[in-house]
Amino acid sequence: MNAVPLRAEFPGLAGGWHYLDTAATAQKPRAVLDATLKAMGADYATVHRGVYARSAEMTLAFEAARGKVAALIGGRNDELVFTRGATEAINLVAYSYPNKGRVLLSVLEHHSNIVPWQLAGWQVDVCPLTADGRIDLDAAEAMLTPEHTMVAFAHVSNVLGSVLDAPRAAELAHRVGAKLLLDGCQAVPRLPVDVAALGCDFYAFSSHKLYGPTGIGALWGWGELLEAMPPWQGGGAMIDRVTFERTTYAAPPQRFEAGTPAIVEAIGFGAAADWVAAHGLAAIHAHEAALVAQLRSELRRRNDITLFGPEESAGIVSFAMEGVHPHDLGTILDEAGVAIRAGHHCAQPLMDHLGVPATARASFGLYSDESDIAALLAGIERTRRIFG
Repeated sequence: MNAVPLRAEFPGLAGGWHYLDTAATAQKPRAVLDATLKAMGADYATVHRGVYARSAEMTLAFEAARGKVAALIGGRNDELVFTRGATEAINLVAYSYPNKGRVLLSVLEHHSNIVPWQLAGWQVDVCPLTADGRIDLDAAEAMLTPEHTMVAFAHVSNVLGSVLDAPRAAELAHRVGAKLLLDGCQAVPRLPVDVAALGCDFYAFSSHKLYGPTGIGALWGWGELLEAMPPWQGGGAMIDRVTFERTTYAAPPQRFEAGTPAIVEAIGFGAAADWVAAHGLAAIHAHEAALVAQLRSELRRRNDITLFGPEESAGIVSFAMEGVHPHDLGTILDEAGVAIRAGHHCAQPLMDHLGVPATARASFGLYSDESDIAALLAGIERTRRIFG
C-alpha cells in the first residue's frame, strides 16, 4: 500500500514530520476531524435525554457510532460499553466481575492490565514469555488451575509487537472455568479482529490508537456476562428507577455508562472505525508488516543495535543502541524531525525481564512509509557519530 497519498489526509503530519509513535497514539485523518467538529458544532445536542429533534438525532448518531465500533470487532451494539479508554474498560471488569479469584497475567502486560487487578484485590499470577517475546501458552497451560477465574493478556504487545494466539489462550482459560479478557489496544488498529473467532469473553480497546479521539474507549463482553455484573459507577443514565430506599439499574451497556457520555468523542470513534474499515485491516496489517520487516532488516545490519521481540511483530519495533540511552536517541532524532517513543512504555516488568531500563520504539501506522525508515536510520547514524 502506498502511504504517500494518505499523508494529505492527516494535518498532524504536515511539514514532513516522520511520526513513528503510532503505538502511543495515532494521528487523526480529516474524516475523523470533520465528523468530530460537526458533532461539536452544527449537530451538537445531548443524548438519551432531550425530547426535541436535534437531541433525538444526536442520540441516533451516538448509538450508530456504538454500532460501528462494535461491528469492527464482530460484536453487537448491546455488548459494547463506551468507557474513557481501555484502562477504564479493564478497571470495570476488575472491579465488577462477580467471581473474583486468581488472575493470570503475563510478563509483557501494560501497567493498565496489571494495576487494576491489584487494586481490585485479585490474586495475580504471571505467565512467562518465550525466547522471542511471545506469551508462553505452554507455561500458561501448566499454571492454570480452577482457582483462576480470569486470564488477562495483551492481544498484541505494545513493546514487542508480538501477537497472542488468542484462540488457544481462550481454550486454556475455559478449560479451567476462567474467562479471557484481551487488551486489544494495539491489535484493533492493526489486525482484523472477530471476538467470536478469538473466543475471548471480554475485549478492551481505545479510540485514540485507532485514529480516533482521546478520552474514549470500549469494553466488549458477552451479554450474559455483562448482565451478571453490577455497575461500577453510579449516576445519571445508568439507572432504571431511583428512590432513597433502593435503586434499580438499566440493562447493559447503559448500566456501565454513568453520567453524560463523551458524545462528540463517540462520534469521532465511530468515524475512525468507518475509516479503518474502508481501508481494510488486512491491508493495514500487510502494509505495517512490510515496514517492520524492512526496519528490522536494516537495524540487524548494525552491530550496535539489539532488537527485541519476534520477527513477525505487528507494526512495532523495539530496540536498544549500545552506549546510548533511548532518551538521548529520541532527543537527537527529534532534532531531525523523527518522533519515536523512548522509555519503559508503561511496561516496567517487561523492561526488567529484558534487562534494560528502557527501549527505543518505532511504531507504524497506515500513513507510514519508507521515507520514515530512511529518516530514522539517518538519525541513528548521526547519533552514533555524536556518541562516538
